[in-house]
Amino acid sequence: MKLQGIFPALTSSFDHQGNLYKAKVFHNIEKLNQIALGGYAVCGSTGETPLLSVPERLQLMEWVREASAEGKTLIAGVGAESVQETVCIANRAAEFGYHAALALTPFYYRNQMHRPDTQALYFRAIADRSKIPVLIYNIPQVTGYDVPVDVVAELSHHPNIVGMKDSSGNLERIKEVCGAVRPGFQVLSGSGLNFPQALQLGASGAILAIANPLPYACVTIWEAFRTREQEAVDDWQNRITPPGRLIATKYGIPGLKYAMDLNGYYGGPPRLPLIPPSAEAKAEIEAAFEGLKS
Repeated sequence: MKLQGIFPALTSSFDHQGNLYKAKVFHNIEKLNQIALGGYAVCGSTGETPLLSVPERLQLMEWVREASAEGKTLIAGVGAESVQETVCIANRAAEFGYHAALALTPFYYRNQMHRPDTQALYFRAIADRSKIPVLIYNIPQVTGYDVPVDVVAELSHHPNIVGMKDSSGNLERIKEVCGAVRPGFQVLSGSGLNFPQALQLGASGAILAIANPLPYACVTIWEAFRTREQEAVDDWQNRITPPGRLIATKYGIPGLKYAMDLNGYYGGPPRLPLIPPSAEAKAEIEAAFEGLKS
């Protein structure tokens, strides 16, 4: 399995009553299908997954699969606190036709979960039972836990663990991971602020929230990297960094969704208790994304 290129970390579409909005899921995917994306990641942190029930997660996976163009690689966010539930979601995703399962590091029982042996056991147990290949999902901003590099290196030798998404934004860590894992193990950056540097350090691609409103810009960076046009990489990265930082550090998913609305995609409202951006926030987002229409 090759996981290369840009994968939007898809948002979840809700109507104004907070229900999943099928028509808008299809609207977004059909527009994104026209861009040279590697595929789509569904039900990650950008998808407001903690605010979704398991049946809703499975419904979204099914809709995205139905709407996706041929040849797109589909990654299902399957993480749950228990091995049993994670495997159940992963195997349902396999039935839908997904290609990989993205499993978040468990974190709720911190005294027990924030241990290398527990994390290693969790991923080995999932990989043993999952019908599709597994990706480790490391996002310490959410979980409070950074999977140690030596644990990732050990897990990389499991035949059904094919890579990881690292959203830490720590370039030194990505460099260490890329140097420590077995050949063929693929590292995907989850940071829209420095993913070109991660590519230079050995990452094979990126799963990005900012690719929802700015898919063309992200793909342009990928293509420029691939063809070794560093000037174009730097130019486009300089363009998307200010709005990317504004979303990542200040306005989060509600702001990201508003940026999608500005660029012809459906962002729509976040699910409560997340709060839609204020008029002042909208004005700031509009200014940041000016000139970056897809």
